[in-house]
Amino acid sequence: MKTEIHPEYAEVSVTCACGNTFTTRSTLCSDARVEICSACHPFYTGKQKFVDTAGRVEKFQRKYGGDYFKKSEKK
Repeated sequence: MKTEIHPEYAEVSVTCACGNTFTTRSTLCSDARVEICSACHPFYTGKQKFVDTAGRVEKFQRKYGGDYFKKSEKK
């Protein structure tokens, strides 16, 4: 490995918007701020919700009559 061509790989303190802090290693910056982490992400906390803000599900149900996913009987 060549010397003096690789970036410095140092410890970085990461701070989340929820207040959680942890230490990792990075070549980019000395301190990092993130909006979401594993302590507050809905997928990891189990508090995942499906939010239909634009009414897309209801629009789909109206368009296809609510029977779109039912299996049709073959004669």
